[in-house]
Amino acid sequence: MTSVASTHPNPNNELGPQLHQLGFRAIAQSLDDFLARATKSQWSARIILEEIARIEGHDRAQRSLDRRLQCSRIGRFKPMADFDWNWPTTIERDTIGRALTLDFIPEARNLILIGANGLGKTMIAKNIAHAAVLAGYSVLFRTASELLDDLQCDSPHRLRLKLKAYARPELLCIDECGYLAYDNHAADLLYEVVNRRYEHRSILLTTNRGFTDWNQVFPNATCIATLLDRLTHHADVTVLEGSSYRVHESEREAKQRRKKKK
Repeated sequence: MTSVASTHPNPNNELGPQLHQLGFRAIAQSLDDFLARATKSQWSARIILEEIARIEGHDRAQRSLDRRLQCSRIGRFKPMADFDWNWPTTIERDTIGRALTLDFIPEARNLILIGANGLGKTMIAKNIAHAAVLAGYSVLFRTASELLDDLQCDSPHRLRLKLKAYARPELLCIDECGYLAYDNHAADLLYEVVNRRYEHRSILLTTNRGFTDWNQVFPNATCIATLLDRLTHHADVTVLEGSSYRVHESEREAKQRRKKKK
């Protein structure tokens, strides 16, 4: 004789772990509270399912954001609300404002910020990178030294894997290019990164050197012209001029300390 399944199954004390195993982490963590609210409000089966979908969707979106922020390696930064637009003597505010809308990323265009130390290039770059992560883009933020050191591999296979990794993010930020001098092999490595992303993925690069000085950054490198051609072909290049805001801020803080001692 065939048995008929009960229409009223017994309560399952292992429901929380089972939900977690199935990927319903948010509901599993607040199961008792969720069931209490559903019972008190006398939710229908449809409302219960809709609420589960809403809670899990929000939780997974948040966890995805947290992962992308961690993988981006942006680090700490000041928001653009703290940026003093009046400090640089030259700054193309429209270009930077447009970049903050992220319109260059879907077009696989590059953004290059050129300027002396202490004018806020890194601050601007990190704000753009953070906005891109919030918008759902994959982002990787590295200094030029970190990137080039990472590409110094002991085997061609490892180098290919790393180059693929740098080609993958939708936005690659290369900060402080030009602050140190590199050999011609470093120029070849940077060219490989730029070339693999050319017309496919965006690069945001900050540098304290004009392009005419890049032969000093990569002395004896034969690929500089080709590298810059790829980097600037589809790019917005903006120049910041003025004196260092960090020096100004340090002098102001020192002045305030002297006043307190009097």
